[in-house]
Amino acid sequence: MRSAKAKTIIENDRAALADMLTTGEAARLLNSSRQHVVDLCDRGDLPFETVGTHRRVRRADVESLRDRTLRLTRDQRRSLWLAFAVAGRIVMDPRGARTLALPNLEMMREIARGQALSWLDEWDRLLDGPIEDMLAALTSRSPRGRDLRQNSPFAGVLSDEERDQVLASWVAHEIGGSQR
Repeated sequence: MRSAKAKTIIENDRAALADMLTTGEAARLLNSSRQHVVDLCDRGDLPFETVGTHRRVRRADVESLRDRTLRLTRDQRRSLWLAFAVAGRIVMDPRGARTLALPNLEMMREIARGQALSWLDEWDRLLDGPIEDMLAALTSRSPRGRDLRQNSPFAGVLSDEERDQVLASWVAHEIGGSQR
């Protein structure tokens, strides 16, 4: 009787361990870096347990996070479309876009508070780094990308007419039922 009970406990422990992922495995599921998963854990966005000195996350928590990050609200989809247009302008004139963004960033910094300041710091790093990193951040569907877009220093990269054209195209896309 005792060995059957011990065997059941061991089997349950194995099942629970199989449900736990390393940060590297979680990163593959989220299509992100391992460091991003560690950051999610440290911020409290992804619950974890430690095994020795290593973090382990539940597969269900990672899948839930992945599903949340893939679904965008209407406003987030609109913001993403504008970001794609801005990214296109950046690709055509990276130096000009950076030249425009830097003073915008400084003006934003004067009035920003709280978490917004950390996003502005992130933009500062992105503007100094490789353009591919900046474009990836600007057009990412991740929560980080969404927050960065809400604090974007690229006001003025698109003309009013270009912005209106992008929004008209987005509305047509939304009405056409092609949302994802």
